[in-house]
Amino acid sequence: MTQLVECIPNFSEARRPEVIDQIVAAIVSVEGASLLDRSSDLDHNRTVLTFAGEPSAVEEAAFRAIKTASELINLDQHTGAHPRIGATDVVPFVPLSNVSMGECIALAQRLGKRVGLELSLPVYLYEAAATRPENANLENIRKGQYEGLKVEIESDLNRAPDFGPAKLGTAGATVIGARNPLIAFNVYLTTDDVSIAKKIAKAVRHSSGGLRYVKGLGLLVDGRAQVSMNLTNFRETPIARVVETIRREAQRYGVGIHHSELVGLIPQEALVDAAVWYTQLDQFDKEQILESRLFAAPASPPADNCPTFIDELAAPTPTPGGGSAGAYAGAMGAGLVAMVSGLTIGKKKYADVQAEMQAIRVMAESLRQELTQAVDDDSASFEVLMATFKLPKETDEQKSARNAAIVQATLNAAHIPLHVAEDVVKVMELALKCAKDANLNAISDSMSGFAMARAALTAAGYNVKININSLEDKSLGDKMLKELAALEKHADKLEKEIRAVMKERGGI
Repeated sequence: MTQLVECIPNFSEARRPEVIDQIVAAIVSVEGASLLDRSSDLDHNRTVLTFAGEPSAVEEAAFRAIKTASELINLDQHTGAHPRIGATDVVPFVPLSNVSMGECIALAQRLGKRVGLELSLPVYLYEAAATRPENANLENIRKGQYEGLKVEIESDLNRAPDFGPAKLGTAGATVIGARNPLIAFNVYLTTDDVSIAKKIAKAVRHSSGGLRYVKGLGLLVDGRAQVSMNLTNFRETPIARVVETIRREAQRYGVGIHHSELVGLIPQEALVDAAVWYTQLDQFDKEQILESRLFAAPASPPADNCPTFIDELAAPTPTPGGGSAGAYAGAMGAGLVAMVSGLTIGKKKYADVQAEMQAIRVMAESLRQELTQAVDDDSASFEVLMATFKLPKETDEQKSARNAAIVQATLNAAHIPLHVAEDVVKVMELALKCAKDANLNAISDSMSGFAMARAALTAAGYNVKININSLEDKSLGDKMLKELAALEKHADKLEKEIRAVMKERGGI
């Protein structure tokens, strides 16, 4: 199956289109790298390019783009409204199809090392690829911008790069990482008072107490106050919620929203979610979108003898087993939560919980997808573990390699059900909220969803503990066992709460 990775580099240049033309040419010179979008902002003096392709092609295209930008952009001569530390300021990789986040992290590390060695540029790893917790947040790396970093990189060990020299040239430094899809979104206000934009940005961004997956700052662009944002998880913090929060905050200062602006590309799902929220479509199904039906591949009729998951579970084979069954139960619990929240949305009687139910449905769907994937991941991890026991062990070197492989595979086989445990506790939390506030006619479904998730936690817990206990050095799994214990303790608390809700709303 084809692997696809997206890359969205940001360059500190927009006022010289001939420079961007050369960077674009460097990208498309790589066979297999497809340019998807080009977006330049003159006030920010910044261009965002979006391209995608197979990992190796995208990695090479990113390197050529960074090299070209370093030769053509001089940060000593650069001015613009947007914070920056480099000619190629930031290079994120996003997994699109058949590529894991781990593979994107490895890609970021390889590119960072190559840029540091061959181009002598300081490179910082950020987001999921960060080697230091504080560097996961891009704002921390950009602190002081190019001018401040130019001084501190040589004197402050905390500002040392992950790769390359601890010294800035005119191309500055580059930040490379891996992350989930991000939406670059700006909202313009009906005022030129930039202080209002800054106050609103402070109210909505997570770092100052606002919405969880929002980064933002206030700027003056084209004579109008702008709230410039990055939405880092549109499923957890939907775009409609961000817009409405800004609208309410703006009203406090007697202004409104003039218009909004998208920088680069946006996942279709984010726009569909916003449309559903604003139109209050009850029980909307994404399959109702005309284009989705038109471009969907025709489904093959199921074979009469095609085994179901339950058939495979009952078969006398090692996989799928208890771990997969637990993940499947968790996915069923998440599905029930999505159903209940959907049955609540659009009902006048539950108008005061509409926004909450919209959010719950989005989160439940995301968890259902993760848990469904975990069904196969658990089976795959067990098969890998079994394969390690078949490795050769004739020599001391082979024995050592075999033992190391067994330990690593065992830890991975424990990590997957631990992640399932984390997800199903979130499902339990959502099911509890539905049991408290959602459509009363579906309260049995809320409680059934909770029960499925609770059973999934028990099954996942068994698989974590048994794998850890099989290790000769059980201390390697201490951290995982502590995390599991904390999840189980929290689940016990949630179970007490839902029993009280059952008595109050369900009469049982």
